Amino acid sequence: MTEINQTLELLIGRWDFVLISIVFFVAFLFFIPFKKKVNWRTHGAYTAFIIALFAEMFGFPLTIFFISSYFGRIGFQNEFLNYMNSTGMPIGFIITGIGLLLVIVGWRPIHEAKEDLVTKGVYSYLRHPQYLGFILVTLGWLIHWPTIPTAAMWPILVVMYYMLAKKEEKEMKERFGDKYLQYIKKVPMFIPRVFNRGKQSA
Repeated sequence: MTEINQTLELLIGRWDFVLISIVFFVAFLFFIPFKKKVNWRTHGAYTAFIIALFAEMFGFPLTIFFISSYFGRIGFQNEFLNYMNSTGMPIGFIITGIGLLLVIVGWRPIHEAKEDLVTKGVYSYLRHPQYLGFILVTLGWLIHWPTIPTAAMWPILVVMYYMLAKKEEKEMKERFGDKYLQYIKKVPMFIPRVFNRGKQSA
């Protein structure tokens, strides 16, 4: 019980950690080209998720205390910390790391291509690697430190990025015509094909 209380005491009230974590993960939004107003709305939802997450993780763990009142304070806290250390943290960090990598590697081809259609590199596997990256970043943190607000927000965030991707694809079809239609036939939107890579664009 002493170890549990000490662990929670180390996590609670560290608003400096809250600020640092928010700034770090929101900074990855600068890897996205802000050309459309809808981007701000969708990425604003991502920012809200990050704020809600770290405010509970290092600020005030409202979800832990709320659920503890129903299931027994020490019992639930013990189970939660055991889950976080044994399962949530390692799995969550791996998923978050993959997401961050997708955001980063997806930025350079777009930046270098300027106004051309990008179909090489990570874009030969996925049409929207950066949006998938943000979805995975938030999923990883949700697995690492599940809370009531973030659990409610995550499905909404996924839908918003999906709708944003569909809107941008409509514009790309109008802009690049058959070239983009052929690209869509070869490359999936979010889930890469493990087999039949020969049918995808180089």
